[in-house]
Amino acid sequence: MLMNNNDYLTIIESIKSEIYSAQYKAALNVNHEMIILYYNIGKIINQHKSWGNKFIDNLAADIRIEFPNVKGYSVRNLKYMSKMADTYSDEKFVQQVAAQIPWGQNIVLLDKISDYDIRVWYAEKTLENGWSRNVLIHQIESDLYSRQVLNSKISNYETRLPSPQSELAIQTMKDPYIFDFIPFREDMAERDIENALVKDVTKLLLELGTGFAFLGNQYRLNIGGDDFYIDLLFYNLNLRSYVVIELKTGDFKPEYAGQLNFYLSAVDGILKTEHDNQSIGLLLCKSKNNLVAEYALKDISKPIGVSEYKITTNLPDELMKQLPSVEDIQNRIKYN
Repeated sequence: MLMNNNDYLTIIESIKSEIYSAQYKAALNVNHEMIILYYNIGKIINQHKSWGNKFIDNLAADIRIEFPNVKGYSVRNLKYMSKMADTYSDEKFVQQVAAQIPWGQNIVLLDKISDYDIRVWYAEKTLENGWSRNVLIHQIESDLYSRQVLNSKISNYETRLPSPQSELAIQTMKDPYIFDFIPFREDMAERDIENALVKDVTKLLLELGTGFAFLGNQYRLNIGGDDFYIDLLFYNLNLRSYVVIELKTGDFKPEYAGQLNFYLSAVDGILKTEHDNQSIGLLLCKSKNNLVAEYALKDISKPIGVSEYKITTNLPDELMKQLPSVEDIQNRIKYN
């Protein structure tokens, strides 16, 4: 029967894929044309600013009369069009970046970022990663720009990885990492934090950045008959390498780098294939002395970075009472 024929089913799946792809491209094209239209309207508005505030009010009313079924031309939106045109003098940037992301994300950037260069950075990252409006807001409020661009990053990636992998690894790294989705307790051990991170792995992946795939926690490696356990193991599709993360609840200590160096050697020897790049390590500590970390990594053979992590503690008492205990989290993980 034709409906059960494998070739036929393959053809159907191929056609579905083509349709979805065309719909996506059509949506992108519609969005692009709309943003360019908004930008051009904003330029016209800005050319007549001397007409006063009533100009935009009258413009919105007249557009509504002429196009009663068309949305997007409220007084508020027209003011954003004006602000966008006033903000971006580089029409090439508008064409290649701003017009490629939804209007809602453009509004967020105009509202929340005052510095032009930082706004451009977030716009480019939104386009690169496909951030939704809520994700973009989260990244701005967690100050991703400072954590990924401005803050001094401690690693030996530059000397232990070839270019361009070294540059990409450094760009991927943050300091500090913000784990504000973890229900904090003063007596949380490393395994408690690790389990909480794994429990909400979607938010963990969002914080780590684009390209990360989660492979497991307490990942077992058998070496010469002895078992060793990696806290968190990932594969990064952009770096094409395994990423080993070790989590420490206290200050950074030099011996942590030696332990992670050993794990990376094991991963390279056991898991890495000829298609993978060199594995990368990341030590996450509650705090660190940058100079001590730099000296500790200086003669380490494997590529390792050291970053701090932060967990939100300033929660209202009533909310804290509603949060699950460490034991609750462990039980959920155990029985799920």
